[in-house]
Amino acid sequence: MQIKPGQLLRKIDSPDDLKKLSSEELLQLSKELRQYIIDIVSSNPGHFGASLGVVELTIALHYVFNTPYDLLVWDVGHQAYGHKILTGRRDVFETNRKYKGISGFPKPDESIYDSFGVGHSSTSISAALGMAIAAKQKGEDDRQIVAIIGDGSMTAGLAFEGLNNAGIAMSNILVILNDNNMAIDPNVGAFKEYLLDITTSQTYNKIKDDIWRLLGKLSKYGPDTRRIAQKIESGIKLAMLKQSNLFESMNFRYFGPVDGHDVIYLTKVLEDLKNIPGPKLLHVHTKKGKGFKTAEQNQTVWHAPGKFNKDTGEILKSDSKLELPPKYQDVFGNTLVELAEKNEKIIGITPAMPSGSSMNIMMEKMPERAFDVGIAEQHAVTFSAGLAIQGLMPFCNIYSSFMQRAYDQVIHDVALQNLNVVFCLDRGGLVGADGATHHGVFDIAYMRLIPNLVVSSPMNEEELRNLMFTAQLDNQGPFVIRYPRGRGTTVNWRSPMKEIKTGKGRIIKEGEDLAFLSIGPLGNNIVKACDILGKENISTAHYDLRFAKPLDEELLHEIFNKFDKIISIEDGTIIGGFGSAILEFMNSSNYNAKLIRLGIPDNFIEHGSQDELYAECGLDVKGVVKTAKELLAQKV
Repeated sequence: MQIKPGQLLRKIDSPDDLKKLSSEELLQLSKELRQYIIDIVSSNPGHFGASLGVVELTIALHYVFNTPYDLLVWDVGHQAYGHKILTGRRDVFETNRKYKGISGFPKPDESIYDSFGVGHSSTSISAALGMAIAAKQKGEDDRQIVAIIGDGSMTAGLAFEGLNNAGIAMSNILVILNDNNMAIDPNVGAFKEYLLDITTSQTYNKIKDDIWRLLGKLSKYGPDTRRIAQKIESGIKLAMLKQSNLFESMNFRYFGPVDGHDVIYLTKVLEDLKNIPGPKLLHVHTKKGKGFKTAEQNQTVWHAPGKFNKDTGEILKSDSKLELPPKYQDVFGNTLVELAEKNEKIIGITPAMPSGSSMNIMMEKMPERAFDVGIAEQHAVTFSAGLAIQGLMPFCNIYSSFMQRAYDQVIHDVALQNLNVVFCLDRGGLVGADGATHHGVFDIAYMRLIPNLVVSSPMNEEELRNLMFTAQLDNQGPFVIRYPRGRGTTVNWRSPMKEIKTGKGRIIKEGEDLAFLSIGPLGNNIVKACDILGKENISTAHYDLRFAKPLDEELLHEIFNKFDKIISIEDGTIIGGFGSAILEFMNSSNYNAKLIRLGIPDNFIEHGSQDELYAECGLDVKGVVKTAKELLAQKV
């Protein structure tokens, strides 16, 4: 059944319709927009709390600014559900994050209102500065550029790099700091405390209120607006003698903090800020999950809760009474604690993903040995290098697609110095509904070309535990373990851990007609495919290589001496990945076999369920069986 929007919301097909409303009607629209998000996301899961928290801000922005000519850059993109609904995607919002539906993040080729593609955090200020300089170069002096940065994104170095450059560029840019004290988990670090100090300082807020009263008079002064703005600036700088302001020191005019849920007041503030030239920052306070009680009370769980009862707030669980295998992330979290209890050198590090990576298990049991460093992947890697060079054993857990942000640090600070840092890359492979910005499909390729690195991927939970055990042994050097999003294959996963000799694969099944070479969890699809082919009297062998680097060359020589038809499979990019490593070995060893490489094709994969996307790439059981039969039909 299609969910119908409220009376006002159903009339809003674009921001032009929004501008026809009175300021008082914006209060009712805020209620309707919030309820519509609740209605849709309760049955079609997605990011929930962040978008509820910016309902009023979203409405105010589109009410005041001339979008899409004026450009809004949302950071991080999961704040933007209300933005999508107000910009022509209301009636298709129920397809959000579904296969062939609209994206869960702003996407320029989806709408002209999406000014920049986002999904990873902390990019908005740099992108907005580029847009502002471009507008200046093109003579578009009336064009407004707004970056809305929130959900912990200000903790990343890139955000400060953008601020630093924007402050001297003197471009016409407005940064809105959506301060909800949260990323997915609560914000951490000194910057969080700094924002709290600004918010609670009575002296600073008294001066701020005086300044806002002056701002309210701007429109009466006409040509003297610039002079009034300069008086305001002088007033703020005088205030800074009593309380230093980081943003002012970077040449941003700072305004706030203001209530991010007072939509009428927000429209007035934004109207005033339009008339002030140069770089400006508006500090807005919001509550993540605003308007849905349980989401307000447990903001981490309700970041993306899955399906839930919108009336009771109960998160809906699977009807299955069977005990399910654990999530790979939980196997990691529990195994790390087991290892740390026996190895006092082990330290856990995560960049703002303690619950998403299950590092929170170690943080609760060993708080002095586990660190959440905020959204700061580069820092996480070099911090780990500093620990390692002093003899400790850091397990640095970063989502695969986020590790891309710290690539130089992996090369320069870890691999070059041959430090024993264990990189646990969660969400390897296709992750599903988050789509192209979050798929972890490049890690095998970009890691295996770095000297000194070991690159591995377990086929199941037992192998994950064994690889973690191996990685923390002495003199292993930099060690990469990448594993998928989702659940494993067996309920009874707590087997005793044992060392795996680095670079050694294993034989899963002997066969005669064709050999499968797998790495990672797609090896489980090969097991099923071999069973199907066996019922048709096709004899297939299956080898789980476990390591993309170093390769088990001894095992590969055995395979290529026996088989002339071979299929490699991986849940990573087909270019430069595991299959490419096999091809390089085959070429350098002068083997004349027919090798078919299965993997992620050379294009960005959109969103959908993991099963749908692996089927699209021909990596499901059906696709593997089809490829095997086609290869067997060929002459070598």
